[in-house]
Amino acid sequence: SSSSGDEALRDRRARILSRGLPKQKPIDGVKQVVVVASGKGGVGKSTTAVNIALALAANDSTKEVGLLDADIYGPSIPKMMNLKGNPELTPKNLMRPLKNYGISCMSMGFLIEETAPVVWRGLMVMSAVEKLLRQVDWGQLDYLVIDMPPGTGDVQLSVSQNIPIAGAVIVSTPQDVALLDAHKGAEMFRKVHVPVLGLVQNMSVFQCPKCKHETHIFGADGVRDLAKTLGLDILGDVPLHVNIRETCDSGQPVVISQPQSDA
Repeated sequence: SSSSGDEALRDRRARILSRGLPKQKPIDGVKQVVVVASGKGGVGKSTTAVNIALALAANDSTKEVGLLDADIYGPSIPKMMNLKGNPELTPKNLMRPLKNYGISCMSMGFLIEETAPVVWRGLMVMSAVEKLLRQVDWGQLDYLVIDMPPGTGDVQLSVSQNIPIAGAVIVSTPQDVALLDAHKGAEMFRKVHVPVLGLVQNMSVFQCPKCKHETHIFGADGVRDLAKTLGLDILGDVPLHVNIRETCDSGQPVVISQPQSDA
């Protein structure tokens, strides 16, 4: 019958397409991987990733947490986590993560000079990502938080297709331009069968420290509206607050340095 013929054709197509995809292989010693992504740069994705990793550890001291900076061109985890230096090598030639605040961290920023630009083409970037994923001795981690580069390019696809991911968190400001890209990011993860855990609305409102007047600098509730459209949860609503920015810039993220503050 024509329906069974169509089904056979679909199966054959799926088999041919799957041949081109890499086999997913877990990272040694890592139980759950959570990726933090954004469509657009500059929306506070790395700040969110750092504070999520610290919050996971703070909420349950029995859990071991790692943080991988997959942003090859603009690594910011070393500064935010107040870490410097080169990773040591184990006898098996694996890199040992650098550790601060109880979080094991790995970043391209540990392997190059702080001010040196990474002037690389795609293949070299992919090779670096593969090394950061596979040639690190993470020990035993309950959670590995991966700070992805912005966008929906090679790195995002490679990470999504090479390792099993428990879920993706998408960060956006409420601004229309950022929301367009956040929507694309959510659709990309759906295409590669990575569950999207939800959206974080960052820089949602600014409160004047003197008069307490609130201003929605980037617009109000844009991420909430997008979450409704996509059928996703809002995981957090983070204000535009000077303390969040200052603490990350000084290498003392707000979850660690000001755990009781509203921010």
